[in-house]
Amino acid sequence: MVTLPRRGSLEFARQFVASRRGWLEKQWRNLEARRTPPPVLRPGMEALLRGRRVALEAREQDGRLEIWLDNERVPAAALGENLRPAVEEHLRALARRELAVRAEELARQHSAPMRRVIVRNQKTRWGSCSVRGTISLNWRLIQVPEAVRDYIILHELTHLRHLNHSPRFWAEVETVCPDYRAAEDWLKRNSAEVGI
Repeated sequence: MVTLPRRGSLEFARQFVASRRGWLEKQWRNLEARRTPPPVLRPGMEALLRGRRVALEAREQDGRLEIWLDNERVPAAALGENLRPAVEEHLRALARRELAVRAEELARQHSAPMRRVIVRNQKTRWGSCSVRGTISLNWRLIQVPEAVRDYIILHELTHLRHLNHSPRFWAEVETVCPDYRAAEDWLKRNSAEVGI
């Protein structure tokens, strides 16, 4: 759809669109790539888990409804309801278990002075770091590919040595995570979709 100025002609609009076709197609592809998660989740819909799209599958077990997300079993009250709260609660619990363990592994591997890990519901950040050695991670990292998750953790662990984004910081990030640019690219292309 093209909106014309008051005195604009249809022919001018056609020429304009034709002259900008490549740019318009690129913008359309970018919009398509930034799909936002649906506000309501129902069986048969998909969610991201560890970087893969997995279908929400409804199964009845001993008279109880369960939603399966790959190999993850999520209890649900009824099929007609919005499954988002139950799925999010399950993914948050999974994130608390897995992200803390992985952060501790990477901290040991890289001799990072991390004291503790907190998994939170951050709205605008993937992670953060405090001067006291606390790493905070967004629970939604359970949805991204493992390489992307590891990059975010390594990024925050590097902040324990460099509390800035200086050239020395980025040089160390590249040393501990040589493919960090690919991880950042994945986040740019998919971050709107993460969050289920």
